[in-house]
Amino acid sequence: MCIDSTAVSKSRRKHWGWGLEDQQPAPAQVRASAAAVADHLGIALGTVEEPVPLQSVKLAPPRIHAPSTLSDICDEDLHARASHALGKSYSDVVRGFRGRFEHPPDFVVRPRDESDLERVLEWCSGHRVAAIPFGGGTSVVGGVSPDVGPGFDGVVSLDLGALDRVLQVDEVSRAALIQAGAVGPALEAQLGERGLTLRHFPQSFEFSTLGGWIATRAAGHFATLWTHIEDLVESVRAITPAGVWESRRLPGSGAGVSPDRMLAGSEGTLGVITQAWVRVQPRPVHKRSAGVRFASFLAGAECVRAISQSGLHPSNCRLLDAGEAGLTMAGDGSHVLLVLGFESTDHPVQEAMARALALCAEHGGEGSEGREESGGDAVGSWRQAFLSAPYLRDVLVAAGVLGETFETAITWERFPAFHERVSAAAEEAVRSTCGDGGRVFCRFTHVYPDGPAPYFTVLAPARRGEEVEQWGAIKRAVSEAVIAEGGTITHHHAVGRDHRPWYDRQRPEPFAIALRGAKAELDPAGIMNPGVLIDRLP
Repeated sequence: MCIDSTAVSKSRRKHWGWGLEDQQPAPAQVRASAAAVADHLGIALGTVEEPVPLQSVKLAPPRIHAPSTLSDICDEDLHARASHALGKSYSDVVRGFRGRFEHPPDFVVRPRDESDLERVLEWCSGHRVAAIPFGGGTSVVGGVSPDVGPGFDGVVSLDLGALDRVLQVDEVSRAALIQAGAVGPALEAQLGERGLTLRHFPQSFEFSTLGGWIATRAAGHFATLWTHIEDLVESVRAITPAGVWESRRLPGSGAGVSPDRMLAGSEGTLGVITQAWVRVQPRPVHKRSAGVRFASFLAGAECVRAISQSGLHPSNCRLLDAGEAGLTMAGDGSHVLLVLGFESTDHPVQEAMARALALCAEHGGEGSEGREESGGDAVGSWRQAFLSAPYLRDVLVAAGVLGETFETAITWERFPAFHERVSAAAEEAVRSTCGDGGRVFCRFTHVYPDGPAPYFTVLAPARRGEEVEQWGAIKRAVSEAVIAEGGTITHHHAVGRDHRPWYDRQRPEPFAIALRGAKAELDPAGIMNPGVLIDRLP
């Protein structure tokens, strides 16, 4: 059966940053927020600027126009082209804030069903027009930017926002068939009508889509066990220029290379994901959370290693260094904080929490459960800061503060040296690029029995008009350090165009040859998201 979608706000998204147009705070509110943030960070506040309004944005005229056969699903107005010209990285937000939309799509296509999408890909293949799957537009690595280079007569952005339904629910097997254009809140609202949840909550949850999560191997709510969306995928369906790609729905299979896993992380280079069967569950009713303090980050890391190897599988196990804890108001900046949580749909979790806290005590941790299963003020403050971070970055841009992140993963035995060297490389890059006053923080977003996923935050004074170049210099330095020390260039932010130079060094060359061959067969004209992941064969 088809489940009706719960009403979700249809306000337009901002053309340049995070959120909706009617959520943009007034200039006075931005100035007040910026002053408070700058004071908290100890960074000198510059003049708070305002974004270039949409009506003042000048875009290059379209090189091509939609054919009459597709005109009813295409949009080339100013807002559509500007809002689909950039993702949501710091550099993207800065460019949008300043009205710099250097590579807008010629028009935006909004297919209503798979037959529309098939017609679009056929037309693009026949007219040398690049096609960029947009998802929710939340990419922070240049994955949705229509910057495709020479060799194309035009470029279009594919917006699957109309494909936003939960189509079917199998309550016996606990799975749901969901269209790829469904954003997090709408997806959860529809599942909630059955008392179910996907329980996949990336920081971009509010605006990102199921198809985008799968295409980028997004990581979500769980800090252990089910960390990435592919852990929740049962079957995937995609439209490619060569035809329909759909895997059989199964709980598991050893039949060759997984067709689902090959689409997971493909970033729109092989085809467009249109729907997927995903594993769902009843909403958890048993929850416990706690905040535990440690004297040092490495002491906390050793405790997290013990927890990750204990078989307890906490839902939340995020270690924040002292600076990160202070930044998020979860601490006073003098102690490392472990945000710990357990949840279950079936059984109480008090015993698991008690054992985890005992492990913390054995490693010098001090803390206990909060009242009413909330984990206390520290955990609540961290959670609120986590959810509001994308909105805060818009304020930082207006205030002239560079704020961006990079993340990776490394095995436990290499972590101490890795953390020391990558942190030092980041601090030196910030100092040489931005001068004194910059800060680098670190936290664990996800942990595994064999290693953590460190996530670094960079905050520093920005030079007006040079922010993109400043972050580019820092990003190159930290990426070189991450690869040199044996980490991955990305744990959950995907590759896009921004990570390509380091991804090319990380992946095995025989695999690159195989991937080029697959792309050549599925996308003979090379129109699917050119420049991402892999280059087409000559």
